[in-house]
Amino acid sequence: MTHTTSVTSTDRHAPINSATSIRPSTRTLLGAGIVAGPLFLGAGVIQGFTRDGFDFTRNAISQLSLGSAGWIQVVSFLLAAVLLVSGAIGLHRAMRDTPGGVWVPRLIGVLGVSFLVSGVFSADPGKGFPAGTPEDSAGSISPHGAVHLVAGMVGYLALCAAFFIVARHFAAEGRRGWAIACRIVPVLVFAGFAGSSSAVLSFTVGAGLGLLALSAVSARLLITRSPARG
Repeated sequence: MTHTTSVTSTDRHAPINSATSIRPSTRTLLGAGIVAGPLFLGAGVIQGFTRDGFDFTRNAISQLSLGSAGWIQVVSFLLAAVLLVSGAIGLHRAMRDTPGGVWVPRLIGVLGVSFLVSGVFSADPGKGFPAGTPEDSAGSISPHGAVHLVAGMVGYLALCAAFFIVARHFAAEGRRGWAIACRIVPVLVFAGFAGSSSAVLSFTVGAGLGLLALSAVSARLLITRSPARG
């Protein structure tokens, strides 16, 4: 009886999937998901500081798709889409038969598709960007601009939902710190989006936080599972 209690106590703190190692291909897919956010944000920050007329306090990173050098941001969107979808496949494999193992990968896949759509349908110009655009230009939203906005909204709602669900996964594994963090992050992302009506930078920070947190979660799942051997 004593022996059984001891084993149960030990197992309670062990990852649910600790007996299941992941294949090198799955590690590669998870790695793709890990680098997606930092690469996208890094490319946006570099462009934001080098593109004429762009100001992070007035313009969203999405607007970098406009102008003669806009193709760089379009490529960044498309590359991020491929990496995110790859990461979603990796999450599907790594989280198989665990809490959240079905819906978290699907929701991250939706995020990836939203980046694809956002790359194809560019944001509207405004607030002095591209260079030469009137500062007070607001105007009506164009059809492609509307698609861009809706895609972004759907993608980030999916990401926030994924965080709430993956929190269950970490809670079941006994990782309370990660579970709490995964419940806080979407609240901060929503707060950033809510503040975007008065400060565009708030939106950028919220979106960036969500992507970096996704990278952290994917990395956590990667390092807690050893590669398959043999």
